[in-house]
Amino acid sequence: MEIGENLSEKGKKDLDIVNRAKQGDQSAYAELLSKYREPVYFMLLKMIKNTDDAEDLTIEAFGKAFNRINQYVPNYAFSTWLFKIASNNCIDYIRKKRVVITSMDHAYTNENGESVGMEIDGGHLDPEEVYIQQQKIKTMREVVERLKPRYKELIIKRYFEELTYDEIADDLDLPLGTVKAQLFRAREFLANLMSNTKDTI
Repeated sequence: MEIGENLSEKGKKDLDIVNRAKQGDQSAYAELLSKYREPVYFMLLKMIKNTDDAEDLTIEAFGKAFNRINQYVPNYAFSTWLFKIASNNCIDYIRKKRVVITSMDHAYTNENGESVGMEIDGGHLDPEEVYIQQQKIKTMREVVERLKPRYKELIIKRYFEELTYDEIADDLDLPLGTVKAQLFRAREFLANLMSNTKDTI
């Protein structure tokens, strides 16, 4: 059986685009992003119930998929592979967010506006886990301090102050599109810095 022979016609067309991407064709990446950005976004929105977080996670999902594009093998459709990466990334995000919420003893508001507690397996974090979490946050802040001022400010406002894109745009008197584009770049720089310090966190 030829490679990709078991794919649907849509899957075979995607495989052609993926193969171009593997060869370094930047327009192929743009085609995949254009084709699947909305479906991935709406899937994540159903999982996360927050438009800003869903948008962040969509960008992260494509970043991870594109970085691993050479690992994709056409035993199944590219879209299946992409959606799996996106959903797994979202589940990891939800778990991490629950740990932070639990450790900070914050409440979560459900769809009905009711305040409810969120717990992770095993209940509250023990002192050692709290210490580890605090060290991770400390290390993250130290890494953020190494960013260029404009990127550092965006990361702090988005992830430490938890402002929405609109609030950041108003606060900095910038167009919304500029905020989103610069945050995308800021996350790339942050990810590169974090990868160089991953052994310490």
